[in-house]
Amino acid sequence: MEIRVLRYFLTVAREGSFSKAAQVLNVTQPTLSRQIKELEDEYHITLFERTTRSVSLTQEGSLFKEQAREIISLVEKMESRLRQRDLELSGDIHIGCSESECNRTVMRAIAKTQEHYPRIRFHINSGNAQYVMEKLDQGSFDLGIVIEPADMSRYDYLRLPHHDIRGVLMRKDSELAKLDAISPGDLLGRPVIISNQEMVKNEIAGWLGGAQRALDVVATFNLFYNAKIMVEEKVGYLLTLEHLFNDSEDSVLCFRPLRPEVTIRSSLIWKKYKVFPRPVEVFLQIVDREIEAEVHKDLDGESSASI
Repeated sequence: MEIRVLRYFLTVAREGSFSKAAQVLNVTQPTLSRQIKELEDEYHITLFERTTRSVSLTQEGSLFKEQAREIISLVEKMESRLRQRDLELSGDIHIGCSESECNRTVMRAIAKTQEHYPRIRFHINSGNAQYVMEKLDQGSFDLGIVIEPADMSRYDYLRLPHHDIRGVLMRKDSELAKLDAISPGDLLGRPVIISNQEMVKNEIAGWLGGAQRALDVVATFNLFYNAKIMVEEKVGYLLTLEHLFNDSEDSVLCFRPLRPEVTIRSSLIWKKYKVFPRPVEVFLQIVDREIEAEVHKDLDGESSASI
């Protein structure tokens, strides 16, 4: 017996007509009639006396109606308690994240989570992938957002949609600013600021064709802001991601992508086999839906563009 069919039965009993009940329930009359007939057959009872114009409850039907009401009432009370439990859902979620425009998907999911569960609080700590993974392993963070390349073997993850482009941040009055894109040879012999993450260094070495040692690395960094200041103060050229700085006309800085192009993906990660409290489970479900919605949106956009 399905709760849905009990609601169908009670609606027919209230309306005194299969056609009227079908309109209220937004189902076809044949579907409604079949569901009630299957209910009667399942319990070997006759619930309605049927005429061409109306239906009325049999004695068995009247007894069944009272029992169905009790069942539906219990179900509605249980559903109400569950909804109330979710409304009262509270807790703290700690997220470590690298700096990336791809993080916007997770931040949008945070906004939607707090819209429905205002007592869930989020604590965001910024750091590079090595820092985020260390804190995840120590249990300080529940979740982390890391920029690839990163060793994901110890983690489960959701890959975030969209991607970043790696390039060079420089002053507008620098010599390389006249170029549309930066090739490996353009950086040789020039002061370079680079991330202190080994996997990022390896990635850049691959782009350089293994000639990373030929770079004049004058400084390393783990977060973007101080590195940006170094560029403003003419320390060197910064290898970084697009969209992390103010690219308005008033800015003294400009960004040029690498050639060949290097695109970067980001992932939301957590320790494998981790058992989460309910607030984190709910949040991950919202993130997953947000990712799916953005992927479908992108696919729809591509389909429209191809027409």
